[in-house]
Amino acid sequence: MLKLYFNGSPNPTKVALFLEEAGISYEAHPVDTRKGEQFGPEITSMNPNAKVPVIVDTDGTVVFDSNAILLYLSEKTGKFGGPADKRGEVLSWLMFVATGVSPFSGQAVHFRHFATEKVPYAHNRYQYEAERHYGICNERLATRKFMAADTYTIVDMALWGWSRMVPYIMGDDAWAKFPHLKRWHNEIAARPAAQRAAGLKDRHAFKTTMDDEARSHMFKFLARQAA
Repeated sequence: MLKLYFNGSPNPTKVALFLEEAGISYEAHPVDTRKGEQFGPEITSMNPNAKVPVIVDTDGTVVFDSNAILLYLSEKTGKFGGPADKRGEVLSWLMFVATGVSPFSGQAVHFRHFATEKVPYAHNRYQYEAERHYGICNERLATRKFMAADTYTIVDMALWGWSRMVPYIMGDDAWAKFPHLKRWHNEIAARPAAQRAAGLKDRHAFKTTMDDEARSHMFKFLARQAA
């Protein structure tokens, strides 16, 4: 059976969404990053970058990085890759999420919620870039039901993983700026598979506090800063 190493953050959740939508049986293996479990030999032997998600397929194939996993599973199963004549759009928008939405959202969250000192320049830069990227998605969805094709694809799954966090990324009033994105998000969130994927984290007792121990694992650069 396929194994999924995950936590409750956006990137593993998008992979869980694919597995649930495709009806693929899988074993869920929680990795508590606030306890530093991602740095143990089990994870680093599969992903030297010490991050989740990671999957181990039934034939032993290991894949890490959420967007690589989505692409791998789509190609293997023939599901959610979109029609052949939309392949370019699917790949382009998948990489847009991978190289734009995801990293800028993550940095926006860090400087809004977790930075040990206020850095207005960094905060403003990442808030602006997060808003800009979600604005592009909002404009795209103003005239279409899905992001990359006329059907539901891995691009929608990849973006949905992060869109669930829009208020946390950009503030409680952020949805008002993105009505078309909000419509799309709500439609996906209502899918039974999305509800199961979002609820996966609730089956495990992940550490929720961001104390000194958690910071030492999540933000290792702080040790160098203190040296």
